[in-house]
Amino acid sequence: EVQLQASGGGLVQAGGSLRLSCAASGFTLDDYAIGWFRQAPGKEREGVSCISTSDGNTYYADSVEGRFTISSDNATNTVYLQMNSLKPEDAAVYYCAADLNIGSYYWCRYQGFDYWGKGTLVTVSS
Repeated sequence: EVQLQASGGGLVQAGGSLRLSCAASGFTLDDYAIGWFRQAPGKEREGVSCISTSDGNTYYADSVEGRFTISSDNATNTVYLQMNSLKPEDAAVYYCAADLNIGSYYWCRYQGFDYWGKGTLVTVSS
């Protein structure tokens, strides 16, 4: 059974950093697209960053480019999202998701991902 567990959220001041982890089980990361998505109250879920675990290619939303870094550790079946220089507008519930179609990383749209974990809340105080 494919399972994803996101963790690492919390409360941070603007300008601070957090690292989110997505632990995968029931499958190996080698040939999946893994994505981080977020949803703020009243807003649509949006793609933050996605990665192709086979070759490390990545996608970043314009709003996080240069501040967030996605990485995968296939040995531990974990994908990370390092978030630096956090802004109040980054506050949301963050979800990790996986898709067998590795090309899904390129567009990083939530509609293209089949497997979802429960979210982790990120709060950024101004």
